[in-house]
Amino acid sequence: MPRTRARLLWPAVFTCVAAAILVSLGVWQLHRLGWKEALIDAIETRANAVPQPLPPIADWPRLRPEDYEYRHVKAAGTFEHDKETLVFRASGGIAGEQPGYHVLTPLRLTSGGYVIVNRGFVPLDRKGQSSRRAGLILGETEITGLMRQPEARNFFTPADDPSVGTYFTRDPGLLAKLFGLDPAAPFSIDADAMELPGGWPKGGATGRDLPNNHLSYALTWFGLAIALIGVFTAFAWQKR
Repeated sequence: MPRTRARLLWPAVFTCVAAAILVSLGVWQLHRLGWKEALIDAIETRANAVPQPLPPIADWPRLRPEDYEYRHVKAAGTFEHDKETLVFRASGGIAGEQPGYHVLTPLRLTSGGYVIVNRGFVPLDRKGQSSRRAGLILGETEITGLMRQPEARNFFTPADDPSVGTYFTRDPGLLAKLFGLDPAAPFSIDADAMELPGGWPKGGATGRDLPNNHLSYALTWFGLAIALIGVFTAFAWQKR
C-alpha cells in the first residue's frame, strides 16, 4: 500500500494543479460573462435612447471610447461629398449579405469643426458616386446616428489604397489628416436609416450583435476539470 501511494503522489499533484487551473479558467469566464452582459445592456440602452447633441468641441480631446461608444446623437451641418471615402466590408449586414462599402463623408458642423459620418452601405456596383447621385444630401441637414470609436488595424488588415479612395478601417483621424479637417472629432457617427432618393447608401447598418459565448466556455473548463478528476480516480482505483 505505501508503494502504491508513492506511485500516485505525483499524478495526484498534477491532477490537483491542473484541475485548479481549469476551475479558475471557468470562474474567469463567468466573470467575463457578467462583464459582457453589462456591456450589451449598456450598448442597447445608449443606442435606443433619444438622440442627444454632440459633445462640444472643447470636450473632444477628453472623450473616452468606453464613455461614448454607441451613444445615440444628432448633428447638424453640411456634407462635403467631394471628400467621400469608401471602407470595404465583406457583408452589408442588414443591408444585404453581398460585399460592398461603407460610405464615409465629412460633415462640416454648423457649430464648427468636422465629424466623419458613415452614411451607410452600398454594394460593389454602387461604388461610384455617379451611380447614386440622387442619394447625395446637399445643403444643411440634420442627421442622427451612433457614435463610434476608431477601428483598430491588425496583422490581417489589408493596406489602404488612397489613390482610389478605398480603405479597410473606419479611422476618422486618418481621414481628417488626409483632407486637412480641423478641428475634427476623434470619433465617427454611424448614421441611422433614412429614406433617400435612389435608396443608397443604406444607413442603420451598425452591427450590435456582440458574441457572448462565455457561459459555454465556462462550462467547457468546468467539464474538463471534472473529466480530469474522473480519469485520475479511475487510474488510482486501477493501481489499488
